This record gives sequence, structure tokens and C-alpha cells, in this order.
Amino acid sequence: MHCTCPHVFGSTTIPQLLNSTSNNLYLTFQSDISVSAAGFHLEYTGLDSCPEPLPPSNGQKVGDRYTVGDMVSFQCDQGFSLQGNAYITCMPGPVRRWNYPVPLCLAQCGGSMTDFSGVILSPGFPGNYQSSLDCSWRVQLPIGFGIHMQFLNFSTEPVHDYLEVRSGNLETGTVIDRFSGPVVPSSLFSTTHETTLFFHSDYSQNKHGFHIVYQAYELQRCPDPRPFRNGIVIGQDYSVGMTISFECLPGYTLLGEPSLTCLHGVSRNWNHPIPRCEALCGGNVTSMNGTIYSPGHPAEYPHFQDCLWTVRVPPGYGIYINFSVINTEAIYDYITVWDGPDQASPQIGQFSGNSVQEGVSTTANQILIKFHSDFSTSGFFKIHIHTLPPTLLPTLSLSLTHTYLSAHIHCCRFQYLFSLQQHTS
Repeated sequence: MHCTCPHVFGSTTIPQLLNSTSNNLYLTFQSDISVSAAGFHLEYTGLDSCPEPLPPSNGQKVGDRYTVGDMVSFQCDQGFSLQGNAYITCMPGPVRRWNYPVPLCLAQCGGSMTDFSGVILSPGFPGNYQSSLDCSWRVQLPIGFGIHMQFLNFSTEPVHDYLEVRSGNLETGTVIDRFSGPVVPSSLFSTTHETTLFFHSDYSQNKHGFHIVYQAYELQRCPDPRPFRNGIVIGQDYSVGMTISFECLPGYTLLGEPSLTCLHGVSRNWNHPIPRCEALCGGNVTSMNGTIYSPGHPAEYPHFQDCLWTVRVPPGYGIYINFSVINTEAIYDYITVWDGPDQASPQIGQFSGNSVQEGVSTTANQILIKFHSDFSTSGFFKIHIHTLPPTLLPTLSLSLTHTYLSAHIHCCRFQYLFSLQQHTS
């Protein structure tokens, strides 16, 4: 009901013509205790409502009141687009009329959809499509979802007019299938979150086209790569399109791709095989602190191994190594350490067996470590590498000089006594 301010009339003046814009009119007459008069004579005529608007083809009308000021709205069925005004209002005046014509619901050439369900129609459906069309529809869903498409109607000029379904966008997407002719295709699954449909018609025959309904479905996740031996997995989302990465624990080397992405497809798989973290036979250690494992650790090392590790720290720093674990075949399987980058450098020591070994230090910023195993018993070892700061090197250098000098004096004294014994005899 529309309410307006009341009109008040009195005395002997005849009021002008009044128009009410509502379907309800209220009159109130009031007299007091004094003068009486002849009163009034009033006639009224009802004004027509606006004509009832018909719902558009392939759409609906919302609203059933058509008097002045009333509003009616329109909606289109799925797959159709509204052409015109979605709301119309009944206007006042001597002739009742709507302020806009009833809109149309038409199937357009292309579009973009983000709903989890929808309808895709050829242009002009259910009528025939036009000639020389190139239309594309893009269905964009959140990552991890694909769409299931069902063809309710399909009819195109064979070969020359066709519909392509692509996984991805129009420019770079992979063609899943192409349809043409009078046969209604079977239902189809797109296994990507973005699907594009491309329709082409040439200059000649026109047909009814197609009516497709789609429904989103959640894609499966890629296999869980854990447990990841000797390393860690960074990232816990294994759904389509997501990327995870891998890192090895100190002393192990990553073999394979450091990052994997879960691929689209009917079967969920990573874009590369799961990598491995292995303790290798040899390598280069350049970190300030590190670890060297026997080949194949934590399993026992193989036979016939000759492995070389180069350890290098910044100039001015020294190196300290210690064996936290050693269990090798005594004498025949051994670890040799050189005070320099190659085997021509002074040898610091050779280690074998399973007894506790003392750590060794050097003032050089490079050392070479070699491991040798023969054909028989196997074992394992673990070496820790530590960088010595320059402040410790003078004391370490004096200690090493004393050690080397003592060894040299002992060696020369032994040679002198041996020579003297031979001369006496």
C-alpha cells in the first residue's frame, strides 16, 4: 500500500480532480456542533493497473502486483543471459505503463563461470546458432576441483562446426576432445580447475547446437611422500596444483628433483618421482660445520669402495674432525686424512677398527678424506666436521709444530741408534 499526505477540503469551494496512485482510498468526514450544510456529492472511477508483463522465454517473472509504483523483476534460466532491465516499475499517469519493456533471455556466444554447477548453451539455443562464430566459455573453479560435463543436446554441421573442450585456458590448454555432427557425446570429465570450451561455426549450415550441464567434483590428492628417509618434507598440502619441497639431513645428498607439484589428471601423481636422500661415496663439504657418513648409511657400506671427500672452509680458518661412530674391518677397511687438498699433502692420520678415535685438527683450510673397503667385512662410520676460528689457530699451530718436531726427533734418534748398532757389530 502506498501512503501519501491527506488532502483536507472545507467551505463551499469544489475541489479539483484528484488522482490516487494506490489501489486503496480512504475518505473521512467530520462535522462539529454548529452550522450544518448541504454536504457533498462525490463520484470516483478506478484507474487501470499496468498490463500484466509476460515472463520472458527461458526466464521467470518475480512479482504479481501491477498498480502504480509496483515493481516486477525478471530472472533467466541457467545458461541464458538477461538482455534489458532486470526491474520494471508501473508508472503513474492517465495511461498505465511500465517504465521499461520486458527484457529478453538469450544464450550468448561465450562467457565466464565460477559456480560449482552450471549450464552452457550454444548461441541462440534452442534456436539455431549463427554462422561464422568463434565462442569460448571458461569455467574457473578453486584449485583441487574438476568438472563433470553431460551433453543433453548436440547437433552441429559435421566436421565444419565443432566444439572443443580444453584442459586449461584457450591459448595454452590441452585439447581433451573435439565434437561435431549429430551424435550426442558421452559425459566427460575435466581434471583441471580451469576448463575452456571453444565453439566454431563456418559460413554454411546452422544447427540447434548444444545444451551442456556441468557439476564440480573434488579431485583426489597426490600420494603422501612420507616417511621421507634421511630428510624432511616441506609442505603438507598434497592437493592438485600444490607444490612441496624436500631437504636432506646433514651428511646426505638429495638425488632427484627438490620440488614436486601435484598434477592434474584422472589419476593423481607428482610431476616427478619422489627424490631420495643418500649417503654417497665421496663429495665436497663447504659448510662451516658438516657430517660425513659411510656410503649407504645407515646401512653397512659396500665392498670395494674408494671414496674421496674434499673439505674446504674459508681462508684463515682451520678444521677439526672427530669420529662419533666408527666400526670398520680393522686394518683392511680404513679412513685416511691428509692435511691439504690432495694425497700429496702431509698425512694427518689413518683410522680403522671400532675403537674410540681421538679427533684431529689442522690449521689448513682444506683437508682430504679417503675411505677404502676391501672385499670382506662391512661396517659404518660417522664423521663430524667443525670449523676452527682464526683465534684458535696460533695455539693449535704451536701444538701441531711440537707434535711434528717430537715425531721428527724420535725418528732421527731411532735411525741414529740403529746405525750405531750396525757399526758396533
